[in-house]
Amino acid sequence: MRFNHFELLRNRVLEQVEADPSAKEFDGPPQRLHPLVLAYIGDAFFALYVRNRLLNYEQGRVRVLHNFSAKMVSATSQANALRLLEPELNDAEIDIVRRGRNAKSTVPKSASVADYRYSTGFEALLGYLYLNKNYERLSEIAEKSFAIISREMTK
Repeated sequence: MRFNHFELLRNRVLEQVEADPSAKEFDGPPQRLHPLVLAYIGDAFFALYVRNRLLNYEQGRVRVLHNFSAKMVSATSQANALRLLEPELNDAEIDIVRRGRNAKSTVPKSASVADYRYSTGFEALLGYLYLNKNYERLSEIAEKSFAIISREMTK
C-alpha cells in the first residue's frame, strides 16, 4: 500500500482545526526545519513582499504587475541579489544560505543550476528570518534585494 503524504497532512489539519480552531502560526525552532521548508516560506514571503511594493507604482494592470513581479522573484534575480548581499551577512545567516544552497532539489530549465541553488539559499534565509520573527533584519534584506533587483532590471 502506498503512503499518501497529502492525505496525512489533510487529516492532521482537519484534526487540529476541529480540536482547536484558534491554533496559530508555527512557533517551533526554524533552525531545525529542512532548508527546503525554509525556502518554501521564504519564497512565499518574497513574492508577497515584491507584489506589495509594486503596488506603489502600478495599481490597474494586473498582467503588468504579474509579469514584472515574476521577473523580480526569478531564480536568476534572487541569486544576483544574494551574491551582492553576501558580504553583509553574519555567520548564522551564511550558514542558513549554505544549507539552502546545498539542499537537494530539482532544478527548473528557466535557471542555471548555480543560480537556482543560490536562489534557494536566498529563500531559505528569508524563511528562517521570518519564522525566527526577526522582522527587522528580514525587512532590511528584502528592501536591499528589491533595490538590487530593480537596478539589475534596468540594465
